[in-house]
Amino acid sequence: MRKFWLVAGDEYRNMTRQRSFIWSTVGLPLLIAAITVIGTLIATGAGQAITLGYVDQAGVILTVAATEEEDVRFRGFADQATARASLEAGEIQAYYVLPADYRQTGQAQMVYDRNTPTERNRQRFDAFLRTNLAADQPPAVRDRITDGVNLILRSADGRRELTEDGWMNIVLPFIAGMFFTFATMMAAGYLLQAVTTEKENRTVEVMATSLSPLDLVGGKAVGLMAVALTQLLIWIAALVVGLVIAARFWPEVAAVRVPWGLLGVTALYFLPTYALVAGVMVAIGGMVTETQQGQQISGIANLLFLVPLFLIPLIFSQPDSPLMVALTIFPTTAFLMIVMRWGATVVPVWQLAVSWVLLVATAGLSVWAAARIFRIGMLRYGQPLDLRAAWRAVTR
Repeated sequence: MRKFWLVAGDEYRNMTRQRSFIWSTVGLPLLIAAITVIGTLIATGAGQAITLGYVDQAGVILTVAATEEEDVRFRGFADQATARASLEAGEIQAYYVLPADYRQTGQAQMVYDRNTPTERNRQRFDAFLRTNLAADQPPAVRDRITDGVNLILRSADGRRELTEDGWMNIVLPFIAGMFFTFATMMAAGYLLQAVTTEKENRTVEVMATSLSPLDLVGGKAVGLMAVALTQLLIWIAALVVGLVIAARFWPEVAAVRVPWGLLGVTALYFLPTYALVAGVMVAIGGMVTETQQGQQISGIANLLFLVPLFLIPLIFSQPDSPLMVALTIFPTTAFLMIVMRWGATVVPVWQLAVSWVLLVATAGLSVWAAARIFRIGMLRYGQPLDLRAAWRAVTR
């Protein structure tokens, strides 16, 4: 075991010192920070308070002070000419016209000069207008109109229930699926490179004299797994910081609750899925003699793990169909299907149990088979293995 951990530590140090690892690890948090800053500036109007005007020809606006917010102010005008002059002078960003028949038609007009007010500011004017329309109603009715409808979505079988405020809980599983898939596929490239590079520079023959194939393959897999986990922890930390900052400006983000069930399932499936990817990549690296050739084959193998991404419409519309259940149980697609179906339906416990057991068994088998294929590949000096030779290496 000492040699096993020596290989793992050496692989971890070598990979974390590479520029590609540093740039990819730092690049994603910087991208998250840039998106958060840009989105926040847009949502808050770059931190400047704006003024929206209105021309009330229907006699709807009864009060202004009770509905004003810190970053949005409303200003009334007697006629459109005065409002347009104020708009052209830059005193207001836009103004609304409520015609005399507004109560009958419900139609209003917004006039702006250069920049259209953001959707958030339009929503605030709508809320401001609703408050005034309900001003002469009893308090209970007024509060009901102002608060709007709290729509609850419930599946026909009663297994899934979601409120409108929880829409992010549907999106998060898909984000998590693509996020961890990206990390796993990147780690797969590291695994392939770690094996084929040493075969190209002929150092693998020297290593084979003092290491068993399982020590070499297993040590590399564990070392690169630690690399992937390090990268993931940094990305997750950056994502959490971004969400905390965004929650101060976007109520929708603040309403999101931590999906502990999804996080637990993700942690449960990540390690065996990574081991399965490692076994496949090491087997490919053991069969080829050049990195470029291995990358071409691994690109095809990666599709086995990415199939659910092409079925997102079906996952939304038919999450419990036989095809979705079959892909949930199948080892290469189990991880991604579980996290994506998590936001669309309630995944039965028996499906979780069966898919996880099959995934763990397949992952262990793939690592064992990869070690045998890698051993035969070292013996065939400079010659690639075909599928028939790889099958004999596994079955003997």
